[in-house]
Amino acid sequence: MNKAIEYLKAKKRRIALSLLGVIICAISVGAFKLAALGVDPFQSLMSGLDSVIPIDFGTLYVIVNAILLLFSLIVDRHNIGIATFINLFLFGYITQFTLGILQSIFPNPSIVFRAVCLLVAIVVICFGSALYMTADLGVSTYDAVAIVFSGKWRLGKFKYVRICTDLICIIAGCALFLSAGNPISRVPEIAGIGTIITAFFMGPLIEFFNEKIARPMLKNEK
Repeated sequence: MNKAIEYLKAKKRRIALSLLGVIICAISVGAFKLAALGVDPFQSLMSGLDSVIPIDFGTLYVIVNAILLLFSLIVDRHNIGIATFINLFLFGYITQFTLGILQSIFPNPSIVFRAVCLLVAIVVICFGSALYMTADLGVSTYDAVAIVFSGKWRLGKFKYVRICTDLICIIAGCALFLSAGNPISRVPEIAGIGTIITAFFMGPLIEFFNEKIARPMLKNEK
């Protein structure tokens, strides 16, 4: 009985950690969008799609991730968990809400403010990612695609497959963004310095938050 109670407590703690991590990450993406200095590769694709598909970003995010989820459920559902569905149904709407609030407060942010916003967003998304990953209750549908390609289909090592999927997202996102009539001078808004930083420098900061905050929150689990 005690083991069952401890298990339920641990499960609730991990679900709460996943929920908090997704909320924090979604808020940070709203800040990334306000900064308009580049977002992570998957959000580059989403920004491109958002430019050409006339529906709310939150709804669009659900649709795209539902398609990716269907792929994972058919091919390999091993990496799908509670956190996957939390991400699917909440992330886009929280990002949309956050961006709306920030734009109403800061309608014409200066380049200095945008740069500061970008740096804050990077730290925040790394913190949220650490909570989400440490909870270990499933990965995002986008992460699952690269895992399937590298693990189940053995198309290459995960890090190389992920680089390829990231590049495809960035290229497709930029192409869609331009096809919507946006000038090429605005491309750095969705694929800029922020994209480079998230692609190459997030790992160490995520690991820092893992060690200092996320893992200690679960250290009492048996």
